[in-house]
Amino acid sequence: MAALLALAARALSAGGLSAVDVLLLMLFGCTLPWSVIGFWNATIGFLVMRFSPDPVAAVLPVARRVRGDEPITVSTAIAIFVRNEPPERVIRNLDAMMDEIAGAGVADRFHLYVLSDTSLREIAALEEKLFSSLEQKWRGRIPVTYRRRTENIGFKAGNFWDFCERWGDRHEFAVTLDTDSFMTASAILRMVRIMQAEPKLGILQGLVVGLPSTSAFARIFQFGMRLGMRSWTIGSAWWQADCGPYWGHNGVIRIAQFKAHCHIEKLPDGGVLGGHVLSHDQIEAALMRRAGYDVRVLPEEDLGWEENPPTLIEYLRRDQRWEQGTLQYSHFIFRPGMKTVSRFQLGFAMLMFLGSPAWIGMLVVGTLAVAFAPTPAHFIDPAIGSWLMAIILVMWFAPKIATVFDVLTRPELRRAFGGTIRFLASVTAETLFFILLSPIMWLSHTLYLAGLPFGKVVGWIGQVRDDHTVLWSAAWQQFWPHTLLGAGCVGLLAFTHPSAIPYALLIAGGPLLAVPLAVITAMPRLGTTLARIGLGRLPEETAPPVALAALSLPALAAARSA
Repeated sequence: MAALLALAARALSAGGLSAVDVLLLMLFGCTLPWSVIGFWNATIGFLVMRFSPDPVAAVLPVARRVRGDEPITVSTAIAIFVRNEPPERVIRNLDAMMDEIAGAGVADRFHLYVLSDTSLREIAALEEKLFSSLEQKWRGRIPVTYRRRTENIGFKAGNFWDFCERWGDRHEFAVTLDTDSFMTASAILRMVRIMQAEPKLGILQGLVVGLPSTSAFARIFQFGMRLGMRSWTIGSAWWQADCGPYWGHNGVIRIAQFKAHCHIEKLPDGGVLGGHVLSHDQIEAALMRRAGYDVRVLPEEDLGWEENPPTLIEYLRRDQRWEQGTLQYSHFIFRPGMKTVSRFQLGFAMLMFLGSPAWIGMLVVGTLAVAFAPTPAHFIDPAIGSWLMAIILVMWFAPKIATVFDVLTRPELRRAFGGTIRFLASVTAETLFFILLSPIMWLSHTLYLAGLPFGKVVGWIGQVRDDHTVLWSAAWQQFWPHTLLGAGCVGLLAFTHPSAIPYALLIAGGPLLAVPLAVITAMPRLGTTLARIGLGRLPEETAPPVALAALSLPALAAARSA
């Protein structure tokens, strides 16, 4: 960070450091923690992936002691959280998972709990009907309990805490699932065996990857996540060690310890970040570690899947809820007894959102400074500035670069992603997509933060998960501020120094094109076409796991014709 700030100071000192230059350096400094730490996570992860004989055991030592045939000796609850979403897809996923559990001969060790916070009357009636049928179907094999709260007290954390108080004493472990989650029985059994083997382990978080999708937005987004997640997760898990993260789903929790140490009280009312906590998971991980129990990650890509939002608008709705919940970490980061790395986890999560206004500030201030300079060279040294931009881009893409190199040097991985040409075409498309998406997110974060003093808050709302068209009018209503900002910055440079436009587009391009990006990436026909030609292909589409075949995913059917 110090070296990058020094390089930025040299680049901006072309005409002497002014107050505007100092302001830009301060803004740039606010963006660096997330970029720098992401770069080192990727670097450490890449080194572990390439040179460790057992990368998983390098970050989770207990994994060496688990063969995979140990008897399941504990009672485990499978808790799935649902709220205001059609239950058919949930039942599809649960049926496939329970078939596997029963086939493994361990059905007597598991109990499924469907924990509903649904408030919409029509969906509630459908839930009661369909989950009652599910209970009847599995009666005598795996017990199924459906419970719906009439009030969403405490959001998802309150939902799980209600389960712990009512049924937690009946079970040693709980596997947590979201509405869009799917885990295989083999993944659940592996994680339960690891928890059995290490009594000090309080929470074990499994790696979650995107479920094959026919949404263009989801396909490109989760392809990029797949590229970056493995090196990032292994790298961070290596140095975070027993102070690892919990993501709220696709994890296993030791219930008695959770009940004793991880209850999150309601925050004081009166502030926009008061009341019940929206993003509970990282706080629960920090509290579990404070109590002396380890929190670790199992970084294997075949443990479970999740459905990503099918459109840009749905993605930002979810992201906004995460933003509000993450900012509530400010109430917990200085709690007595927290481990240093746990405090860092909370602070680092907050920086992801707090750094966004700095990026937007750099765009606005930098555009004005260039526009009113005699020439761009009077504002920034072009040679040093180019080096600085290249370094930042490498840091941005470091997690993905690590995985791209890993895939290209392993023939079996190249084939899994659809072959070299298809893989590189997908990487190119995702890179352009990421460059457009990132500043759209930054501006959305900034607008939400600006609205907090005026009481702009969100609650726990349902998600639209089916592919659907986004109308131009709906996209404009959502993204007109983005369009105006992007057009204003590019237009000002067009009238003053057009040569600076290509550099400004790295941040201004996304907001400028937010409306067409939202509409085009939501087109169902485009998503199906991408699945058929294999753009954004995941390994699960090349060789579908048996567990996914039971879900009858349209993306797998489309991939077969590629």
